Amino acid sequence: LSEDRKRVRNGDKRQDLPDNPERFDCCVCVLGAEGFTGGRRYWEVEVGDKTGWELGVCRESVSRKGWFIATPGNGCWVVQLRDGGYKACTYPRNPLPVSVRPSRVGIFLDYEAGEVSFYNVTDRSHLFTFTGTFSGKLRPYFYPGVNAGGTNVSPLIICPVPAQAGGNLCP
Repeated sequence: LSEDRKRVRNGDKRQDLPDNPERFDCCVCVLGAEGFTGGRRYWEVEVGDKTGWELGVCRESVSRKGWFIATPGNGCWVVQLRDGGYKACTYPRNPLPVSVRPSRVGIFLDYEAGEVSFYNVTDRSHLFTFTGTFSGKLRPYFYPGVNAGGTNVSPLIICPVPAQAGGNLCP
């Protein structure tokens, strides 16, 4: 995680970090610093040419100890790129028809409407919308993917969104 908290990547050296309740211990993922209990928020994440990643929102109360599967039933509304395919992290996974590889993904959260929508900013297409009911604080979710022998090491980068686009930057 960069000092400015705008970039996250899976490096090639294990860091010796203290175990605390806010740290995931079995997966290389982080939650955004800002949480939301209402309103509408939009942010964009540069995924570049990464070969694997997950993005979305999670309940702040999500279990961070042990393995978990990112699904709405577990408090996570997430899309992913894995094994060359884009999927919504439903149960079972829902393949997404992507015609142009996104280098940037937009995420729009409408808390009161119970919607999280994902967009391919590269070709301005809609990828997927989760619908449901939210409770508690939601925070942006970032999983930079596996560092497979020095591949997929590029960071996920939170990008500034022009105010006229209705963006709220979520570090």
